[in-house]
Amino acid sequence: MDIPKEVQSVVAQLEKKGFEAYIVGGCVRDLLLQREPEDWDVATSAKPEEVQAIFPDNFYENKFFTVTVQTQSANPKLKDIEVTTFRSDMKYGDRRHPEEVQYAKTIEEDLARRDFTINAMALGLKLVDPFEGQKDLKVKLIRAVGDADARFQEDALRMMRGVRFAATLGFELEEKTSKAIEKNSALLKEISQERIRDELVKIIMGGGAAAGVEQMRELRLLQYIIPELLEGVDVSQNKHHIYNVWEHNLHSLEYATSKGWGLRVRLAVLLHDVGKPRTKRGEGLDATFYNHEVEGAKMMQRILSRLKFSREDTEQISDLVRYHMFYYNVGEVTESSVRRLLAKIGPENMEELLQVRMADRIGSGVPKAQPYKLRHLRYIIDKVSQDPISAKMLKLNGDNVMKLLKISPGPKVGWVLDVLLGEVLDDPAKNKKELLEARAKELHALLDKDLKELSLQAKHGKEEVETERDKATKQKYWVT
Repeated sequence: MDIPKEVQSVVAQLEKKGFEAYIVGGCVRDLLLQREPEDWDVATSAKPEEVQAIFPDNFYENKFFTVTVQTQSANPKLKDIEVTTFRSDMKYGDRRHPEEVQYAKTIEEDLARRDFTINAMALGLKLVDPFEGQKDLKVKLIRAVGDADARFQEDALRMMRGVRFAATLGFELEEKTSKAIEKNSALLKEISQERIRDELVKIIMGGGAAAGVEQMRELRLLQYIIPELLEGVDVSQNKHHIYNVWEHNLHSLEYATSKGWGLRVRLAVLLHDVGKPRTKRGEGLDATFYNHEVEGAKMMQRILSRLKFSREDTEQISDLVRYHMFYYNVGEVTESSVRRLLAKIGPENMEELLQVRMADRIGSGVPKAQPYKLRHLRYIIDKVSQDPISAKMLKLNGDNVMKLLKISPGPKVGWVLDVLLGEVLDDPAKNKKELLEARAKELHALLDKDLKELSLQAKHGKEEVETERDKATKQKYWVT
């Protein structure tokens, strides 16, 4: 097991002063699973003031005996190492934090307060594993330490953590632990929405996001998190889907997860059809869900606001739900309508909208995530987003030309600009104001008929450039 030198140093310095010191918790679990830990925790027999004396570069701003030792490591994961005195937790008053903590005498007593066996191991000269966490790792089991009911009644958020560990590690919940979660699920009502949001995000961003959401439903947790999602359970759809609304949401999320897409897309995908149950009319193959995206966007606003997501995330995710049903058929939808869609969703959010659409298609049971018409839409988006080839690209404008040549508005101004643009398209290095001014004076000296002829030739050259650029854009998206 490869333990970073920064962590080894902290443990060694504590032991040098005569204290016990162990690597504990999730980092031990990850080491045994041969995964890189996200952070490092050390438990010690040293009191907080003794830890501070050994490591002057620290901060200590809590009542849980945890001193954060700053290592100056170049690795962000190793800059701060939390060193906590052996402790035992007393009565929990808010279903989240102990009302009182007291010093424990042994590492075993400290481990007894932890949530799950796989997180209740300590590593010193040997592995300390009083609750057989290593055994549970081998059989891929999430088991509560001691009395599962007591663990969840102490800290109700542990129920979501259990689901998260099962989903992200690909483990199963041990039977008594699972039953205790279902039995105590209502305790989630006593947890702040911010804490629930943070744990939900970790589940959604894990590799087993869809499995985690399904398990939260089975264990009756979801009704205290996003009850609106449960309205889609067993709600059949129409001829465009082979799954019911709930199944469709999960399959869509599963696809988004497999592609490694971001949080906003995953939340939008999970909730993109949340408005369907409330807008459904009729049954069977011809059932309709008119304006479900509008209703869904409104519901999304309420859900994300309730879960204390930022205003920016709430608005952007709601927009993804609102516009995920955008209509596009090759030859039917104009470039101007695509520009309007870009204006509504924002060009910077267009890729996420397309990702939601692709996940929606796969979640419907359709084999192709990106059919020809979606590739064609990407081509049109790219095309309308490109800067137009026009005289506006020049470092010289019409007013400059009139002032420089002392001429009035008229066709000659346009002819000069056309020729200048054509020459700059051939050689972009010529797009410098002083060079353009000198060339404009040369053109001014020509006869009008010769200047006009040069202008026509330049326009023809511009059309060829536009054609080539469009050809390259089409090839980029495999469209004709």
